[in-house]
Amino acid sequence: MEEKLTYNRRNSFSGVLFGFGLAAFVDEAVFHQLLHWHHFYDLSTTSLGLISDGIFHAFSWFATVGGLFLLADLRRRKQMVPMLWLGMVCLGSGVFQVYDGVIQHKIMRLHQIRYDVDNLLYYDFVWNGIGAVLMVIGILLVWLSRRKKHVQ
Repeated sequence: MEEKLTYNRRNSFSGVLFGFGLAAFVDEAVFHQLLHWHHFYDLSTTSLGLISDGIFHAFSWFATVGGLFLLADLRRRKQMVPMLWLGMVCLGSGVFQVYDGVIQHKIMRLHQIRYDVDNLLYYDFVWNGIGAVLMVIGILLVWLSRRKKHVQ
């Protein structure tokens, strides 16, 4: 039983780590690089903003690759719980998205979602709304994965 708990924790950690990395990667690639809406740190020069993006990009890749290495180990040991893992990916992505939208955008003011728009409310609502939906999906999948074990 304790060994199963350990593998459930590894599934959870791997999923959350991959989810964080995936959400950070999408944020960085789409909103920082492709759309040029903001940098990770916008309170200084463009050059420093680009350096902060590079550090942020490295973080996202380390998290993504680390999560995948843990997943590969779980699969090799035949201990992967797909629904639990996917739920934790959604939960990790959602938590990252809401953390970014609330803490980094509004409280710390490292950057905003977008500049040069009259009303950020719509952007904030969609940004944080997507994160909240991902968190709800993640919680539901984790709950279903645990319920499925009890039914069998």
